[in-house]
Amino acid sequence: MSSTTAGRVKDPGDTTGRLVAASKVNGTAVYDMKGERLGSVEDIMIDKMSGQVNYAILSFGGFLGIGSEYYPLPWRKLTYDTGLGGFRVDIARETLEGAPRYERDSAWSDWAAVDTYYGPAI
Repeated sequence: MSSTTAGRVKDPGDTTGRLVAASKVNGTAVYDMKGERLGSVEDIMIDKMSGQVNYAILSFGGFLGIGSEYYPLPWRKLTYDTGLGGFRVDIARETLEGAPRYERDSAWSDWAAVDTYYGPAI
């Protein structure tokens, strides 16, 4: 059964197809290449002009969300793994720990630092 009718989405919460609502991405687990959980997607950042997702904000560290920090990751670094029901990243925990980050109650605007750390988009 199609999830659209005459161009309208029937159920934006349906995650079985190729597309997923942004609200369903938040909270999705993120794993390293060994399958070890690193954290979860806190938010995504969408370019207003192109409509493309540019970054995922990874919540990493802390305990039960307390003391967690946010790590902006280039969206291209995430690959959805249906077996895990989450995203995989080809980033070692040690590399992530040295990455640009900010605290929960802070604002972030230094996207150039993220691009410098992980390399330019290809």
